[in-house]
Amino acid sequence: MSSGSGVSPWDRVLDVVIERAVAADAGEILTLQRAAYVSEAQLYGDPYIPPLIESLEQVRKVIESAVVLKALDGARIVGAVRGQMSGATCLAGRLVVAPDRQGQGVGTALLRALHEQVPEATAFDLFTGHLSEGNLRLYRRLGYRETSRERMDDHLTMIHLRRTPDGALPSR
Repeated sequence: MSSGSGVSPWDRVLDVVIERAVAADAGEILTLQRAAYVSEAQLYGDPYIPPLIESLEQVRKVIESAVVLKALDGARIVGAVRGQMSGATCLAGRLVVAPDRQGQGVGTALLRALHEQVPEATAFDLFTGHLSEGNLRLYRRLGYRETSRERMDDHLTMIHLRRTPDGALPSR
């Protein structure tokens, strides 16, 4: 079903181009990250979660030292994800999508692109909070399986997940 413009909301993701981020993107990625993580901060009752207190210089350094992908809708960055190798495992993190573009496949496209950009990885690891049901659904749909839980405090348990290219379940 299409909207009056002839483009369904699901078709909009086709307009997104995924590229490697550059240092000059740090400010826009940080702004996007803060906008995307406000809902997580509210969900857990903690305005000081790491993505909200990260500095511009920290984001710039990550872009220069890791695989950081950005999703572009025209000139606007509407999503980003990070991947950092640790041995043969890619640690995926800070998957962010602009609030007005969430639920349109941008996050899925970014994670799939990260999987393609780091073919040497024998596994991809990430984590999210136990209340972040949308994130957990996305990760499970893309083949991530829970490996462990880590209780951080009374209101937060981190769920660690892993995806292996062959789809094998991770060993616990």
